[in-house]
Amino acid sequence: MSTSAPALSQASGTPAAQARACALPNLWLPYCQMQTAPLPPTVSHTQGTSLFLADGQELTDGVASWWTACHGYNHPHLQQALLAQAGRMPHVMFGGLVHEPARTLAARLADLLPGELERVFFTDSGSVAMEVAAKIALQYHMNKARTGHDPQANQRRRLLSFRGGYHGDTMGMMAVCDPEEGMHALFGPALPSQILADLPTSPEKLVALESLLSTQGHEIAAMLVEPLVQGAGGMVFHPPEVLQTLRRLCDRHGILLVFDEIFTGFGRTGTLFACQQADVVPDIIALSKALTGGMLPLAATVARREIFDAFLSEAPEAALMHGPTFMANPLACAVANASLDLFAREPRLEQVAAISEQLREELAPCRTLPGVRDVRVMGAIGVVELEKLDNAPELGRRFMQEGVWIRPFRNIVYLTPAFTITPEQLRKLTAGLYRVLKAELTQQVRSKQSPPGKTHSA
Repeated sequence: MSTSAPALSQASGTPAAQARACALPNLWLPYCQMQTAPLPPTVSHTQGTSLFLADGQELTDGVASWWTACHGYNHPHLQQALLAQAGRMPHVMFGGLVHEPARTLAARLADLLPGELERVFFTDSGSVAMEVAAKIALQYHMNKARTGHDPQANQRRRLLSFRGGYHGDTMGMMAVCDPEEGMHALFGPALPSQILADLPTSPEKLVALESLLSTQGHEIAAMLVEPLVQGAGGMVFHPPEVLQTLRRLCDRHGILLVFDEIFTGFGRTGTLFACQQADVVPDIIALSKALTGGMLPLAATVARREIFDAFLSEAPEAALMHGPTFMANPLACAVANASLDLFAREPRLEQVAAISEQLREELAPCRTLPGVRDVRVMGAIGVVELEKLDNAPELGRRFMQEGVWIRPFRNIVYLTPAFTITPEQLRKLTAGLYRVLKAELTQQVRSKQSPPGKTHSA
């Protein structure tokens, strides 16, 4: 195995590309074209809501490491749980064995979740949790057909998802992401054909969905949706009534309703789970991200009792044949239990409410900036949507100059801070966001107004 920088290909022969290759000779980074992307900064350590870079700069984190670090970084209660569990049992296989951290965590999740969501299947990422949800839904109908309870259930071999949605980057989940708005259009010809619809956010879209279900509902095993917020698809909000409508439609057509709460779960929208705002219980729910407070990878797919019962049989083939190697890792389960302790002991939802109020007040001035399409807030999510965003990496660099870590994508700039952020730290984020956007958007207007051959500096 080579430890030296590899020879550069002809395609990566520019000076900037050579510098990147020398600095990162072995890493393959996510979601970026490494030939053209700026060299990312190196983080040396974290504390509270701050990232400390190798060059000594401190950045206030505005995105909580992809929405995971809800308690901030290095929370002592999580650290203590991790160290204690590491001393007892860092890992053991979950095939044929169980352990107390997983038993406790499953019971606590069942108590916290609404309705009869009580059977917990652990995995190690949100994408895989949704893969498992899809497999459960499909096999549920197969098992019903096999036992004769519903002979027509074998026709239910497809999944329905919604435009603007995102459910992960695995092969199965790419097939249910929006191929036009998502990141997976390249793979379209290689993916199984699923069904894509518009969320019923208007009477016209509801009529279209009802029409689709009237002709294809018998083919659909499950309907997949991110409740209240389509996260990585653009931070698009929809009202709780949409979820109530989907529940009614699923019940009418015998379709399982799957909620992807990878992003929204554990307080992000203002309630512990987003589905609680609609008073809707899905058949299956997927959880991850903030489950461990951002300390370790862990995910859970939780099904209603009736769904689980359909897998009970004398026939081995009726069982759910899935089992990740690091499923229910004891370290991750122990930290997740400690994270739930903090939700019980500390005023997390009250903190989210305060963050929401401050975001509404301090992001409001962005509405007056040229090129801003919308400003919206839900819970501890603040979004500034632009007419267009062509230079996200450059904006990211300017945010760092303001001492904040904000990661724009598509045409949005957003904040999803830790729930433990102070008002002063949050004000630093919102002020830095406003200053950078004001300078950038004002410069764009000046450039459009300049005669050919002349430019203005910001």
